[in-house]
Amino acid sequence: MALTWGDDYPIHQTPEPVAYAGTDRNFYDRYFFNGYAPRGPNWGDGSDLFFAAAFGVYPHLNIADAAFCVMRDGKQVNLHASRWLKMERMDLTVGPIAIAVVEPLQRLKLTVTAPEQGIAAEIVFEGRSFPIEEPRFVRRNGPRTLLDYTRLTQNGRYSGWIEVDGVRTSVDGFVGTRDRSWGVRPVGARDPQELAPPALPQFFWLWAPCNFDDGSLFFHTNDDELGRAWNRRALWLADGGREDDFGGFAEASCAIQWKSGTRHAVGATLDLGADGSVTIAPRTEFFMLGLGYSHPVWGHGLNHGELKVEREDFVTADLDRKMPHLLHVQAISDVTYVDGAGRMRKGRGVFEQLAIGPHAPSGFASILDMAP
Repeated sequence: MALTWGDDYPIHQTPEPVAYAGTDRNFYDRYFFNGYAPRGPNWGDGSDLFFAAAFGVYPHLNIADAAFCVMRDGKQVNLHASRWLKMERMDLTVGPIAIAVVEPLQRLKLTVTAPEQGIAAEIVFEGRSFPIEEPRFVRRNGPRTLLDYTRLTQNGRYSGWIEVDGVRTSVDGFVGTRDRSWGVRPVGARDPQELAPPALPQFFWLWAPCNFDDGSLFFHTNDDELGRAWNRRALWLADGGREDDFGGFAEASCAIQWKSGTRHAVGATLDLGADGSVTIAPRTEFFMLGLGYSHPVWGHGLNHGELKVEREDFVTADLDRKMPHLLHVQAISDVTYVDGAGRMRKGRGVFEQLAIGPHAPSGFASILDMAP
């Protein structure tokens, strides 16, 4: 039997039951959230806190996994959970972490109940406007499909609370970003057969959703080794607006100042041509391996048995930023947007970075050479 909860809803995309997602074993379906204070930090009042969560479903691997992370005062606490999916894609619970879609495309609730790990949370996300649909991501390595997915992205405001080791902090008034993506990307165990002939790994990714008092600015780019964008977009969305109302900036490029000895930015400027510019000033970095990205143990879609839950703590200053699994970060940043009319807006956002392999504009020539 392959019938599941989803089959009683009008959401089918193929003649098959919802449990079957095409034929590519790397198909995935994923939620992501992050949140932070709109102003700050004012140390000690909770505004230095940053949280993030992720929830992934891998239908062909029959696995679901989730993570919830809290970063504060230079310490990052990561809660990992994984279970067998049992083909039920509508069950948005993995151990102590659960997601509820309260109002589709507008309001979602995240709940964490992990007393043995000392972590709990009740957080509600409310969208500031209708989600944007980023251009479809398609990338091949030779004949192989590396990526083929769609992502919706939405800035929003939060209410609720987070508790770690008995200390409860309100997140009322926090802002942040959530996304949903689905399609094909590398998940689960690595393919044992390498590409023929061998090819130097290369992936360059920047993602900068920014929150201002009256709206949101979105920018992302995927570049090849020469710095040519194969997927790039930037747009402004006023609160309550829709993507179709604006359509995006006609021009967008990004200049980055890299921190010596790393592949992490100390600053960046988005050039929007006649529509202005955005200055990004990173303040602190959240390490994405806490959500499973490139994690050596808790990588996405790996089989940990019927159910496994684990807490992981580290001090960010102690991490070796040259390690490949630590390259992927979201830098919590102060942002300044000066539009084409000269109006200045100040806000906050994240500046996500993952640079592997060559990128000529950055001066990177090999897989892991660092900025001088």
